[in-house]
Amino acid sequence: MGTVTIIGLDIAKSVFQVHGVDAQGEAVVRRRLTRGRLLKFFAGLPPCLIGIEACSSSHFWARELVALGHEVKLMPAQYVKPYVKRGKNDAADAEAICEAVTRPTMRFVGIKTPEQQSAMMLHRVRLILNRQRTQLSNAMRAHLAEFGIIAPAGRNGLERLLDVIADPDDLRLPADARLCLEMLVSQLRMVKEQILENDRRILAQARETDVGRRLMEIPGVGPLLASAFVATITDPAVFKSGRNLAAWIGLVPRQNSSGGIIQLGGISKAGNRYLRQMLIVGAMAVIRQALRYADKHPWLSQLLARRKAKVAAVALANRNARTIWAMMMSGEHYRNPVAA
Repeated sequence: MGTVTIIGLDIAKSVFQVHGVDAQGEAVVRRRLTRGRLLKFFAGLPPCLIGIEACSSSHFWARELVALGHEVKLMPAQYVKPYVKRGKNDAADAEAICEAVTRPTMRFVGIKTPEQQSAMMLHRVRLILNRQRTQLSNAMRAHLAEFGIIAPAGRNGLERLLDVIADPDDLRLPADARLCLEMLVSQLRMVKEQILENDRRILAQARETDVGRRLMEIPGVGPLLASAFVATITDPAVFKSGRNLAAWIGLVPRQNSSGGIIQLGGISKAGNRYLRQMLIVGAMAVIRQALRYADKHPWLSQLLARRKAKVAAVALANRNARTIWAMMMSGEHYRNPVAA
């Protein structure tokens, strides 16, 4: 039996499947391990290459295996799928991972540190809290509308409804309805306080790192987007160019080309949805300024003259993504483009 050099590890919550091959590609290890025995098994192996799908808890196990002296590479699950043979089980998945990690054209995911995972958790929790705030606001509007009490859309309209709920002399609301709505009001206030605290922490994290401070110099990139890039892009060298980063985010046209005929469509929904959304929102903010002060944004003003605002926003978001990659690679500060 040869020495194990490459291992495909299919991870789960409690059960793990290992598929190892030697230097000649012959399978030498096929084992099913429990969670408590996993690290003990790899501690007894010589240093080898381990492939893991980038999924839940993959970054944690990658850090633990790297600490044992192994080389770990994470791969997107959709890129491993073509290597799965007939049938779907843990052993077949581990074998496919072992095969995929050796491919020279395979794309890998950088291993995140605990600090980067914590920073990204701030963003995920922020999305949950914002959805809860919207849900509570809509619920109060709907319940009050049942009693004929409505208000305009927006923050000011919601404040009017809160005043109605807080006024015990308003006889349009029955006592039981007012009691229920007061429960929603207390939850809404708590969620707003948590959102403010979350935003303060994100702002502080964006200012703590040199990369975050430099990225905030780009028009259309604020603390939220800068913090998300620092937390998501562990190693910019994983991308060969800024265009590769923009394509990974999903800011390039969708292709349907064949026979040398190139057909380009709109941007696809593939890629990192969170970064793409914030890049486009930031680009729309810059476009609103460019419509008022055209002389300060010559390139964008010329683009707006022949394209719609949403199309120009995607183009600017793509440009900002390439700029972010260049700044993260070179360590330079943002320089305003010189008009031709």
